[in-house]
Amino acid sequence: MRLPTIFILITVLIDSMGVGLIIPVMPDLIQEVSGGSLAQAALWGGLLSTVFAVMQFLFGPLIGNLSDRYGRRPVLLISLAVMAADYVVMALAGSIWLLLAGRVVGGITAATQSTASAYMADISEPGKKAQGFGLIGAAFGLGFVIGPLLGGFLGEYGTRAPFWAAAALAAANGVFGYFVLRETVTDEIRRPLDWRRANPLGAFKALAELPGISRGLLIFFLYQVAFMVYPSVWAYFGVARFGWDPGMIGLSLALFGVMMAIVQGGLIRVILAWFGERGTVVYGLVFDVFAFGAIAFVTSGTIALILTPLAALGAVITPALQGIMSQQVGPQRQGELQGALTSASAIAMIVSPLVMTSVFAAYTAPDAAVYFPGAPFLVALGLIIVALIVFLWPPRRDAVA
Repeated sequence: MRLPTIFILITVLIDSMGVGLIIPVMPDLIQEVSGGSLAQAALWGGLLSTVFAVMQFLFGPLIGNLSDRYGRRPVLLISLAVMAADYVVMALAGSIWLLLAGRVVGGITAATQSTASAYMADISEPGKKAQGFGLIGAAFGLGFVIGPLLGGFLGEYGTRAPFWAAAALAAANGVFGYFVLRETVTDEIRRPLDWRRANPLGAFKALAELPGISRGLLIFFLYQVAFMVYPSVWAYFGVARFGWDPGMIGLSLALFGVMMAIVQGGLIRVILAWFGERGTVVYGLVFDVFAFGAIAFVTSGTIALILTPLAALGAVITPALQGIMSQQVGPQRQGELQGALTSASAIAMIVSPLVMTSVFAAYTAPDAAVYFPGAPFLVALGLIIVALIVFLWPPRRDAVA
């Protein structure tokens, strides 16, 4: 594997780890700097997460457009430097407002995942872009596993230790990238910065004018909202349905993350060879219909542990869909496309927890007419069915022409 590819994967890994790395210490840290109760800390934690997602939504297209204009290399290296400095500030923060400012900056720098994806599209052969996006998904999955585990371990040494570790990782990767990352945006594909398209609404509107892209963006968004059911309610679902303790919940999430990394890093190549990109999207959506249905009704904790990693076998949808759209926009707009996808993911990160936790609360409340902890997974199943219908719906004649 080429060194620039390794750098890109490490960058995505650190982006993913950076969120999970600090989760274990956030309750104690927020109480430490605010002096409030655990309940108040939870409210502040929700605000910090929302601010992070909102910044990703707002700045994803801008970062992507900047990389189309000035190149992937400067955007990635500057973002890593700012990310490292941001973690240092959070490690030293003595007030909740500094933590809030840190999450604002962190959300902006995390939007560079769009640039990392654009770089992967630049260096991938036209027929192999989905495989490259699969590697990025695998790196994200590994970060999802490693981050909370490492954060919990470092948290034993104090609430600030994970932030120092995250700062060191970002800085070290920035130095590595300085020496190995070559620029892929040449004068032939470089395009002027258009501020009308460097915002989420402008980017969506400009991309939607291309045949098939608006449909792809809608399917991508529906899938992301459905997929977010796992981080949104899985911990509460495990307690309500199986009586799991935190250790068992962590184990189940680790199993899911490992399997997702295996699927997107390796198995996707086999699935793409069998079905092609369009067939892979259909396979993934159909598989998730059965996976969400099974999880919604399962009553055995042992069977749930078996189903959890198997559910990750449907995690081929995102890279396959990205591959289809990436080939439709051309080399000049890879950053813009990936920025729009980052914003769509950020909206899903805002919407899904609100919807899924509300549904879970409605069906597990003491006065609930029907006690059904698996209800959010049926909501996710419904979204997947809608996405499948949209994907299979015949295109308009003018779009085909």
